[in-house]
Order: sequence, then C-alpha cells, then structure tokens
Amino acid sequence: MTAITTETTNDFEQLKTRLKTTWMTGDYDVFSRYLEKGAEQFFQRLRITPGTLVLDVACGAGQLALITARAGAHVVACDIATNWLEKARLRAASEGLEIIVEEGDAEALPYADAQFDVVASLFGAMFAPRPELVTAELTRVCRSGGMIAMANWTPAGFVGQMFKTISRHITPSGIPAPMLWGDEVTVRDRFREGIADLRCTRRLYHLDYPFPPDAVVDFYRVNYGPMSRAFASLDVNGQKTLRRELIHLWSKHNYSDADTTRVEAEYLEVIAIRGPTLHESSC
Repeated sequence: MTAITTETTNDFEQLKTRLKTTWMTGDYDVFSRYLEKGAEQFFQRLRITPGTLVLDVACGAGQLALITARAGAHVVACDIATNWLEKARLRAASEGLEIIVEEGDAEALPYADAQFDVVASLFGAMFAPRPELVTAELTRVCRSGGMIAMANWTPAGFVGQMFKTISRHITPSGIPAPMLWGDEVTVRDRFREGIADLRCTRRLYHLDYPFPPDAVVDFYRVNYGPMSRAFASLDVNGQKTLRRELIHLWSKHNYSDADTTRVEAEYLEVIAIRGPTLHESSC
C-alpha cells in the first residue's frame, strides 16, 4: 500500500511540474495584451469599490490584477508561473501601483481563512488539476459575505473547441477536463459548501487580432504555453496537421476580413457569495 501511494504521489508531483513548465513556456505577458478589453469588461461587472481587498488567483502576468489595482482596490496576485509574476511586478511598478505579487498554487493558497473580500480568477484556476481543492481554497480564503468570481471557458465555446482540437494530437493528461469549469451543472455541484448564493451567466469574450488566422495560430504557438507545448510534443507531420486544423478552426469562426481575425469565445461567468448555505442558484 505504501509503495502504491508513494508512486501515485510521485506521479502527481511530476504532473504538477509539467503543468508549471507548460504555463512558464511562451510569453504570457505578450499573449495577454490582446485580451485586456475582455478582462476590463469582466472586471467592470464585478463592481469592485476602492479599498476592497482582492485576491487574483492564477494571475498570469497580472492582467486582471493591474486593472483591479488601477480602480483603487488593494490587490494580492498569485500564480505558479514565477516568470510571469516578475512581469506583473514590473508592470505594476511602471504604473506606480502597489500590488503584492507572489508564487501561489490555486490548490493550496498561502493565505489565511476569510482573508479577502473578493477572490477572482480569469481563465486561470480552471486549469489546476484538482478542482475539488480549487473550490475549497477559493471558498476558504473568502470572507463571509464576500465574492468569488471566475471566468471559465465553456466546453462548446470556441476555446473549448480549440483545446479539443489540440487534444486529438496529444496524450490525455489524466486530469479532469479544465473546460468542465465552464459547465453550469458541474460548477453548481462544486460550489455546494459554504456558498450562500451562486450565479452563472454565459458571456462572449471577443478575441481580436490585427493579423489573419494563420498568423494567429503562429502567435499562439509562440506565446501561449499550452499551445507551444502541444506543438513541441509532435513530430514535423503532426505539427503541420495540427497547424492546418487550427487555422481552419480560426478561419471558420472569423467574422472579420481576411487580414484581421475576430472571434467570439463563449465563457461562463461564475459569481458565488460566501455564506453558510446555498439558498438560491440561478446557474
């Protein structure tokens, strides 16, 4: 029994190391610059007031954290990808913003119980491999009456289709599909404990690039960790096939002209209020 447990633990530690390497690949700072408009729209709907203590979980290069700090909130941001944390620090310093940026795992947040007024994650915590721990941690560090806010790609939406295309070419990781965080029934089931109210809303994130679909695929390949790692795991023929399929996907959903790319990607906006029992759900 001990040997089996040790082997399982070692396997999981290796998985976590691979995930960290994946998210540290590419250049998420450059990648996230094209997503700022949608992040701003997500933030505005949260109606966070100046002085609010906010935790940004799986913050990447600080996209949401920077927006939140500019609005006068007190912001703490954490991620497992330490290279992007340094980018977030540099961006905050260049704007004179005081943001606490530190390494932290969404499955084991290094914060006290009920420490934050708002706990948010923009397409970040959904990629942690143990969703039950993520849910417990987001809930634990949020104060009673505080808000947990997530934006999660849906399985049927454009980004969900993109990851499905990638998954046809690589070995499954063996962890729950991240896109299940965009499934309303799954989210309701996960946020059962310690939640007084839960609201889920399907929204569209506008992906807008000043270059054509084939260049978008190449941009993702260079700058977006999961895409970069997927291509790197394939041989030359596999890379050509994956690139062709992704170009077709982006082209099919592009509602702009041939020289630019505009795609609407569906996501699930999750707003949970910390409290003793779930008395109402409108997912």
